[in-house]
Amino acid sequence: MLVVVELAFAPDEPGRLELRPSHRQTLSGLHERGILRMSGPWDDDSGALLIFETDTEGIKQILAGDPYYSAPGVTVVSVREWNPILGAFSG
Repeated sequence: MLVVVELAFAPDEPGRLELRPSHRQTLSGLHERGILRMSGPWDDDSGALLIFETDTEGIKQILAGDPYYSAPGVTVVSVREWNPILGAFSG
């Protein structure tokens, strides 16, 4: 199952920026394990999109286990299952 997480960022929030290096390290580990398929910020740094290959319980653990997702200046806009029909992620 693919789960898409959309984040929104408040501009230049120190709490978010302080946590970003450890957050990116966590993301690298998830990517190496095949759980995080893709991630990155919007071009204007107003937020980000992350695509995980996990189930509902897995995404709950990921979001709860990384303080970045609840940091000042970070809003989890949506967490949705995604069912692509074309492209690299299609089944």
